[in-house]
Formats: sequence, C-alpha cells, structure tokens
Amino acid sequence: QLQLVESGGGLVQPGGSLRLACAASGSPMIDYIMCWFRQAPGKEREGVSCIDRTGLTRNDADPVKGRFTIARDDRKNILYLHMNTLKPEDTAVYYCAAGQLPGAAMMKLSSAVSYWGIGTLVTVSS
Repeated sequence: QLQLVESGGGLVQPGGSLRLACAASGSPMIDYIMCWFRQAPGKEREGVSCIDRTGLTRNDADPVKGRFTIARDDRKNILYLHMNTLKPEDTAVYYCAAGQLPGAAMMKLSSAVSYWGIGTLVTVSS
C-alpha cells in the first residue's frame, strides 16, 4: 500500500509561484508512474502532469505547458509540482496520484490511478 500526502498549497496572487510536494510512504515511489491531478469547484478532476519512473518522460496538460514542471526525488520519496505564472483558472484542489499506466494515458483516465492523496488547495486570487 502506498500512502500519499500533499503539502504546499495556499493563496497566491495571479502571476505568482508555488511548489507543491507529495510525500510517499509504505512502498517505494520508484515503483510507480506519478502524476498530479486537479479538481476545480464544479468541474471534473483532470490530469495536470505525469512523470515516468526514470524521471525522463513527462506529460503535461495543455493549460499548464510551459508554466508547471513535475519532478521526482526517489531517494526522498517525494513528488513535486513547480507552478509558475499562476492564473485564477489554476484554482483547484491538487491531488498526487500513483499508478502503472503510462502518464499520457493515466492523465486522461483517472480511474486507472491506483493511489490518491487527500489533496491540497491552491487558490489564485488578488
């Protein structure tokens, strides 16, 4: 069993930056493809970014390309999401996720995720 706990959410002004972290325990994170999803109020959960086990292949959703960067530190069992140039439409609860499908597929199929974190709220507002 893999447990995931997110941190780093909060209130930030438009144009600002945040770094989310996801601490994994109970199983080596290296065994999983890791992703970030988000769910805005009144909307469905959507894939944001995924990273493969090597850390070399990343998949990003179009709305965040060039602004968000996913990274993993398997020695520390921590997944990161560096978010820059934040926009009000980035406001959502952000979830850490782990699974075995390739990232490009898992981003589009949240039912394929094996483990979810509890989420952390990001609010982008002036």
